[in-house]
Amino acid sequence: MNLQLFAGEKTEKGTAKKHSDARQKGQVAKSAEIASSFILVATVSVLMAIGPFFRERVLALFGDIFRRQMTMEVTDANVMGLFANYVLQLLLILAPILIVTIIVALGANYVQVGWLFTTQPLQPKFSKLNPLSGLKNLFGMRSIVEFLKSSLKLIAVGIIVYLTIWAEHDKIMSLAYVPVEDIFSYVASLTVRLGLLVGVTLFILAIADYFYQKYEYEKSLRMSKQDIKDEHKNSEGDPLIKGKIKEKQRRLALMRMMQEVPKADVIITNPTHFAVALQYDASKMDAPRVIAKGQDYLALRIRQIAKENGVLTMENKPLARALYQRTDIGDAVPADLFQAVAEVLAYVYRLKGRRHV
Repeated sequence: MNLQLFAGEKTEKGTAKKHSDARQKGQVAKSAEIASSFILVATVSVLMAIGPFFRERVLALFGDIFRRQMTMEVTDANVMGLFANYVLQLLLILAPILIVTIIVALGANYVQVGWLFTTQPLQPKFSKLNPLSGLKNLFGMRSIVEFLKSSLKLIAVGIIVYLTIWAEHDKIMSLAYVPVEDIFSYVASLTVRLGLLVGVTLFILAIADYFYQKYEYEKSLRMSKQDIKDEHKNSEGDPLIKGKIKEKQRRLALMRMMQEVPKADVIITNPTHFAVALQYDASKMDAPRVIAKGQDYLALRIRQIAKENGVLTMENKPLARALYQRTDIGDAVPADLFQAVAEVLAYVYRLKGRRHV
């Protein structure tokens, strides 16, 4: 089986970078039904909580129209004043509903996607004007799902309204024999009850829609194994180039180290496997310092450079191994190796005819 056929299959979960990029574009998992159902329930709840306020304001508004304004002289100034007065009163009546609607809408969206501000969804995309793409979206799976969702909501709301009104059909038939005020009171009560039932039902459906939207969102962000490799390559850099850079850095560091070997006082060897170059200046250093070290081929190169520059080489297998394993370039000699290193340096100074100060 040719596994390359499956290289482009988007079977992997989207990476954190893919999610972040999609979020910056305004692509998030959310259900508009949650906000609309919340708004419906909140609006009906507000009507229930401050119903007397609405009743008084509405009666006062219509009472003023029929009792006082019908005899008003019609002039431009009177009409504009009347219009401004009624607009102000309507705003006062609707203000609680508008405030609650805005707060609930912002809260419902914040709970789903958190704080997000981006203008990218507002930018015009001329590709959406393509009629072929429009036909594809019209008859696509997403359009079918949206149609089924709308049909389910319509059926659910229809059943609730039918069952509620059918349960009240006796009272509704007897409304012809009650005062008008009682009719309005009963209709308002029934409307509020229907609003709450419909709102709660839509909210339950909206929860299911949210999980569906989240599933579709995650599905749209799926990536193939090659996509993940390309993203990693773009964000972290091409591994081949990074390897070449590291190799060049290693070679430069090796060249700098080899340039320090002629400055060494002594090269301690294994004799063939390890070589450690030591330098000591009593006026500048508290302890001898490792300025170069190497194993196998590097050890051989250190010995060769030392020989070319007249640096003494001494064989001390335990000391060479200990210094190589326990120190890095530029480190001072460990305290427990002071004695052994001091003996080596003293011997070197004697050979050179120098005295250690």
